[in-house]
Amino acid sequence: MADEAKAKGNAAFSAGDYAGAVRHFSEAISLAPSNHVLYSNRSAALASLHKYADALTDAKKTVELKPDWSKGYSRLGAAHLGLNQIQDAIAAYKKGLEIDPNNEALKSGLADAQAAASRSRAVPPPSPFGDAFSGPEMWAKLTADPTTRMYLQQPDFVKMMQEIQKNPSNLNLYLKDQRVMQALGVLLNVKFRAPNAGEDMEVPEAESPPPQPERKPESAKEEKVPEPEPEPMEVSEEEKETKERKAQAVKEKELGNAAYKTKDFETAIAHYTKAMELDDEDISYFTNRAAVYLEMGKRILEIACYSPAFYAATFVSYVNLELRRGLLDFKQ
Repeated sequence: MADEAKAKGNAAFSAGDYAGAVRHFSEAISLAPSNHVLYSNRSAALASLHKYADALTDAKKTVELKPDWSKGYSRLGAAHLGLNQIQDAIAAYKKGLEIDPNNEALKSGLADAQAAASRSRAVPPPSPFGDAFSGPEMWAKLTADPTTRMYLQQPDFVKMMQEIQKNPSNLNLYLKDQRVMQALGVLLNVKFRAPNAGEDMEVPEAESPPPQPERKPESAKEEKVPEPEPEPMEVSEEEKETKERKAQAVKEKELGNAAYKTKDFETAIAHYTKAMELDDEDISYFTNRAAVYLEMGKRILEIACYSPAFYAATFVSYVNLELRRGLLDFKQ
């Protein structure tokens, strides 16, 4: 009976029906609770379902019942690796290789575990804020700037900045505090305009038509003397192509602006991205796209990149967007 349930479990496992395999192996174990192969097979099925804790329990039982069977250590290593217990996985694979030095599954598992250990020791990527929050320099900058010096007398502000200094991702928690935003601007050397100090950066409004010149009475009309037309300048093919690309980029930006105003954010992003590809010298394409991401609810940390210049532009775009919405209220 146990062999029949085991055969059904093997067939289910081969067909990719891991839940069915677990069910059949469990039935077999109930009939033959001391069979180490059944625990090993169920451990493999559980691992395939990403139920690594249960897989580890069965792997340990396998090794307990048959400590000299190398395959049990392969199951043990796989379960530990699935739980991100990397050193335990390495130890399990090495133990199995002591029993069977030529076992390819154990060699492959050990290589995977060692690669995972190397990745975990890798140096993390640099913060998009650089050294803005590092050490005493942060407090020195905030003390030196007259717009943030007064905040250092406020315990809640000091506590927020200490939390951000410990982990810059905590900035997400305090983005709506105008003092934190002001401090961030000082630390990043970014200047932004207060409300009503000018037009927003991200999506410009339509410009008002220029004032019309004062019309003169008919009697005061003077006969116009035609001006000589300037001679056409010679333009190289490269200059001509660059000019065409810039013109096309402007059109893409206008299409992006139109999509933004109708809340069609995905289309707006597509047009701004195309504009960036056509002309990577115009920062407005970057800030416009940043504004769309922010409007869609993505936090500033998610759209910051590792270029300080681009991050600064993104930050300014964020601040101006929040000013427009009335969520920030900086006063001069």
